[in-house]
Amino acid sequence: MTEPEKQIPTSGSLARPLVLFLFGRMGSSIAFQMLGVAVGWQMYAITSSAWYLGLVGLAQFLPMVLLTLMAGQVADHYDRRTIARTCQFVEALAAAALAVGGYYNLLDKEVLLAIMVVIGSARAFEYPPMHALVPRLVPREHLPRALALSASANQTATIVGPAVGGILYATGVTTVYSTIGLLFLAACILISCIRPAPETTRPEAVADRSLFAGISFIKQHPVVLGAISLDLFAVLLGGATALLPIYARDILITGPWGLGLLRSAPAIGALGMSLWLARRPLQRRVGRIMFRSVAVFGVATLVFAVSRMFWLSLAALVVLGAADVISVVIRSSLVQMETPDEMRGRVSAVNSLFIGTSNQLGEFESGATAALFGTVPSVLIGGIGTLLVVALWIRLFPQLAQVDSLGKQ
Repeated sequence: MTEPEKQIPTSGSLARPLVLFLFGRMGSSIAFQMLGVAVGWQMYAITSSAWYLGLVGLAQFLPMVLLTLMAGQVADHYDRRTIARTCQFVEALAAAALAVGGYYNLLDKEVLLAIMVVIGSARAFEYPPMHALVPRLVPREHLPRALALSASANQTATIVGPAVGGILYATGVTTVYSTIGLLFLAACILISCIRPAPETTRPEAVADRSLFAGISFIKQHPVVLGAISLDLFAVLLGGATALLPIYARDILITGPWGLGLLRSAPAIGALGMSLWLARRPLQRRVGRIMFRSVAVFGVATLVFAVSRMFWLSLAALVVLGAADVISVVIRSSLVQMETPDEMRGRVSAVNSLFIGTSNQLGEFESGATAALFGTVPSVLIGGIGTLLVVALWIRLFPQLAQVDSLGKQ
């Protein structure tokens, strides 16, 4: 098992390891968001098909399903920083392949999907160690604020990434993919600079019991299970990210720059809310607040579905992002505070199956339902489904609604 690292104390300013982590995560997130805009727009330009937009999400989702539990096991037995930076280096190489393919006009729908499978595989191994690192960078009492700051860094990247991605795509695919590769490489370097020294481990066989320990842990904690499953189904049903290229081009009548703004809008709301939560952490009735925030997420999805005005669509996405980050911070705090360090990799891996992959699977679901019923009906179905999930989860997980304070978890 992994030997404990020294916990880094904090004072009035952020600890250096946390700062390095935040900038590393930001760089990786900017690159990934730029990639989403570039590949989504290019795929739709090649195919004019909502189905293939959904397949882009599926290409990232399947590796997560197949590899994430193993990734969690690896994160609990080896140096988490080494794992994270190796994955980011692989993502940089994949982006370089896209840049070369774009320069020589070799990118078709099959090549795009194949490279997204590679990136999805790397991210499956990157997610558990990155999330498991945060509790070791700050004392326990500062964890909710650290997680809110981590969410702020991610949302800042999500604002910058799509907008920059849309602008750079307009100048050429080689430019945007090259920039993405450099950002992944920068994230790799920043994570490498985090100290103290890398964790040391004792070799252990990967046993089924150990591999599935994260699942068993979550099943035994109804509050944690309710929180992550609520977020899973809300994002799965309410996510319309895969359809934004269609909204941008065919419904709102804009171009790549408009797509970049639409992709950034949820992050603008999320950034504002996460900064607020970093300064004023939630103190009371956090369970009820989580349910209400997911309900607001569903209502905002419905507004976006029927909007034909660009400004109203942006406003709906801003509200959607603000509501979403509240549930993200509550869920992350519950999971991290309830989980012992030697299991954080495996529990974070299961969390990624419930939450991280719901984004990609949600994109596939949106693309498939749009192909069957049309774009607007697909998003409407998702928003209504989110509200129904909230009502059902209140009955299935009353313990979650009764959670009062994160500090007592």
